[in-house]
Amino acid sequence: MKLGYYPGCSLHSTAAEYNMATEAVFDALDLELAELPEWNCCGATAGHSTDRFLSLALPLRNLVIAEVEQQKELVLPCAACYNLVKAADHYVREGTPEAKDANEELKSIMGASYSGNVHVTHPLEVIMRKEILSRVGGEVKRPLKGLKLAPYYGCLLTRPTYVAFDDVEQPQAMDKLMNMVGADVRKWSYKTDCCGGSLTVPRTDVVYEITKNLVTAAQRAGADAIVTACPLCQMTLETRQKEIQKPIPIFFFTELLGISFGHPEAKKWMKKHIIDPVPLLTSLQLL
Repeated sequence: MKLGYYPGCSLHSTAAEYNMATEAVFDALDLELAELPEWNCCGATAGHSTDRFLSLALPLRNLVIAEVEQQKELVLPCAACYNLVKAADHYVREGTPEAKDANEELKSIMGASYSGNVHVTHPLEVIMRKEILSRVGGEVKRPLKGLKLAPYYGCLLTRPTYVAFDDVEQPQAMDKLMNMVGADVRKWSYKTDCCGGSLTVPRTDVVYEITKNLVTAAQRAGADAIVTACPLCQMTLETRQKEIQKPIPIFFFTELLGISFGHPEAKKWMKKHIIDPVPLLTSLQLL
């Protein structure tokens, strides 16, 4: 099965391990990822907070390319990219005036506009499909036994409702997936709270407080680590734990899937982490 793939800026830089793990896991599940040619930044917070036109035009350009490449489905691992591209797709399908204007401008520049024929999806959503999920169990060679996890979805995978593929208030996809590969998934009430990532430069003090609240809540729930599906959440939570007495690792969900699959490159992915997860994993004989 071949799928279009939009890694986004983070997965080609600060979250390279997420990119490597996602490609490895999809390959193991017999899913081919074809990277979108000449993709551009989605605009992220900087785009949608300063320029409404750019917040639509930047994601739509990528969707135009996907249609030209005849990619019926586009997979976006970054929750911010996924959110913005999914929203742009939604606005085109709804026929909003802003989307029409952006589409017309793109047609004058690129010679093509977006027609709404691409299904925008996240790797977690893809893996949770019944026909794909059925392959996961057969790939598990090293169950994550003893690894106590707090699944963290953040705010961009589940809000607003038209981008969500899971329950908005109580998402379960990552919980179920981590349970399936043997982890001890902990229940906690912060799984969809915002990490404060967009404030990390202008209001670092606020982000430190948010991180402290999130991490200590995960620890109170008995978690030894947090698992997420967003590079912005992962980076924010991992770099803002200086006030935490005992910092905990922040994993990408595909990293943990890769570990459970016994992927030979899994230890290499851990080198990118600021809070070293290797001691925890080796203590559980997972690496």
